[in-house]
Amino acid sequence: MFVVLGATGKVGKSTISELRRLGASVTAVVRSGEAAQDLQANGCKISVADIRDSGALCKAMQDATAVQVICPTSTRAEEASSEMQAAIAAIAAALDAARPRSVLAISDYGAHLASGTGITLTFRYLEDELRKLNIPLTFVRSAEHMQNWSRLAKQAIRNGVLPSLHHPITKRFPTVSASDVGLLSAELLMSARGGPLRIVHAEGPERYSAEDVACVLGELVGRRITAKELPQAEWVRALVGGGLSSSYAKLVAETYQAHNAGRIDVERDVGETATGQTTLREVLAPMIGAG
Repeated sequence: MFVVLGATGKVGKSTISELRRLGASVTAVVRSGEAAQDLQANGCKISVADIRDSGALCKAMQDATAVQVICPTSTRAEEASSEMQAAIAAIAAALDAARPRSVLAISDYGAHLASGTGITLTFRYLEDELRKLNIPLTFVRSAEHMQNWSRLAKQAIRNGVLPSLHHPITKRFPTVSASDVGLLSAELLMSARGGPLRIVHAEGPERYSAEDVACVLGELVGRRITAKELPQAEWVRALVGGGLSSSYAKLVAETYQAHNAGRIDVERDVGETATGQTTLREVLAPMIGAG
């Protein structure tokens, strides 16, 4: 039996769909039963638990063959970093009490770095806490999700300009479809064996620049769209305007500073790299309603 935290997220849903396709038993951990109808219809057992409630999480993990965990996000929290670390501590405590046979954690490119990476530093904290448990571990370090461009795609289609925190706009960076991360994770869960830590970096079939994203969007809607560097001084204000708390926005801004400095990438000479098959066009088309 597999237990999946973050079951209603893009990665979690993809993992669960593949596990169920393969005939595996799955317990989906959700914050509320209202969000679990599709998962229940797919044959999942549903466990309702707050991500900060280690007791409820431990109960959901009982008798698990493997548990998939993901770093919780607190996009509107006043103190985002401390809230996310508290949730990670609760997850680690639950795993320590439940002692599943193995754990797979969805992590992030750059999680091996100890400072100056914003949101990515939370994934470093997740990895560090899980390493203490003496349970067989797999870290799936995901590149930036292609789906993140949904925040800006409609604006770009409306006014013909795609603002980018990636500088310069010609620089290609690693990115991946969230669904491909879920598929990879399901495969790794099904094949998990006891043994040393396994680190797998997940990215898409090719790397893209902000210019590439603008070009694909333009082709999909039949108009010219131009990528433009958003000045760094405007990042936090723009992110807050998009619905993030000031605390979370500052972490995101720091992450993009590290990206633009070339720090967010595969950890050299460590682990392996898996390549998803989904292209940027295949992700953007349904996102904007294009055929």
